[in-house]
Amino acid sequence: MSSVDERDDLSFEDDTGAARSTWIAAALVIAIVAWMGSGFVLPSGDADAPQRSQARIEPVAVTVERSSPDTVTLYFQAEGQALPDRDTSIRAEASGDVAEVRVKKGADVADGAVIARLSATRAEADLARAREELARAQREFDNASQLLEQGVATVDRVSQARATLAAAEASVAAAKEAMEALDIRAPFAGRIETLSLDAGEYVQAGADVGRIVDNRPLTVAIQVPQQALRRIESGQVATVSFITGQEREGTVSFVGTAANAETRTFLAEITVPNADGAIPAGISAEIRIPTGTATAHFVQASTVSLSPEGLPGVKAVDDDDTVVFHPIEVVRAEIDGVWVTGLSESPRIITIGQGFVNAGETVRPSPAPEATAPPAQRDAKP
Repeated sequence: MSSVDERDDLSFEDDTGAARSTWIAAALVIAIVAWMGSGFVLPSGDADAPQRSQARIEPVAVTVERSSPDTVTLYFQAEGQALPDRDTSIRAEASGDVAEVRVKKGADVADGAVIARLSATRAEADLARAREELARAQREFDNASQLLEQGVATVDRVSQARATLAAAEASVAAAKEAMEALDIRAPFAGRIETLSLDAGEYVQAGADVGRIVDNRPLTVAIQVPQQALRRIESGQVATVSFITGQEREGTVSFVGTAANAETRTFLAEITVPNADGAIPAGISAEIRIPTGTATAHFVQASTVSLSPEGLPGVKAVDDDDTVVFHPIEVVRAEIDGVWVTGLSESPRIITIGQGFVNAGETVRPSPAPEATAPPAQRDAKP
């Protein structure tokens, strides 16, 4: 009984110091959590600083140059070859031994000049015999005519004598032609390019014995693409620059009407005066034919760019300082630039920085330094 009473008498009292420590710890935890979350609950006043810095980005600076249109002469240019006006072989018209060679290779000869002469011994004998036969036939005809007048001869005898006389006259004419054929002559005025004749050599009738060329005037042949055919016509003046450095003015003398089956180009010929024969045949030449005029802008090749679709064009700046892409067509090329169409009347072309901007972007343009107009632009007007 006493033991039960002792258990009922046991009791515990709270420690006030321990409770105070618990509250302090809880307050510290709450303070730390609040501090860590203060960045979200109470955002800093500088949070909008990156956005304000992005809003202050300046437009790209570019250099622009004002362009004005000008009248430019359009040219068709092509490579060609100088051909002689006439070029043919020299042939012997008769057979025989070469008795005399009168000219040398490289000589200039006149039309019909004797180049060489064959031996005339046999031809002279044939001509003498033909003349004797003609004389005899003439006597026979005269006698028959007189006898017919006297009533002794018949009409048939006179007719037979007349036929014999005609045959004799034909023989004489043939013998004379054979004599003339012994002279090998130039078919036209020109230069002897080749000559394979030596004295004492036997030549067969119809054999080639040389070559003669006439390059006064020259004929320059070019091939014209089908898309440029309508721009070329007979009578146009052409400037021909030969590879030797010589330059002459010629005239379009022929334009073909049937295309080459393989190249789809048309043959055109330019006649070039060459009275002194100084320009040889067979050399290359560059031809420029003025085909009209166009109003175009002169731009540097470096300012030409491509659109996303692959079209060539020029970037310019409008009145609102916005980049505008102008598709262009090159109508004439020069060493220091190109002439193009497709631009407005007086565009501000971007000359520096066009590679860093696109159409529709706003830019900060500044004018280009004053520069002297290129020679091509100063000489643009015909």
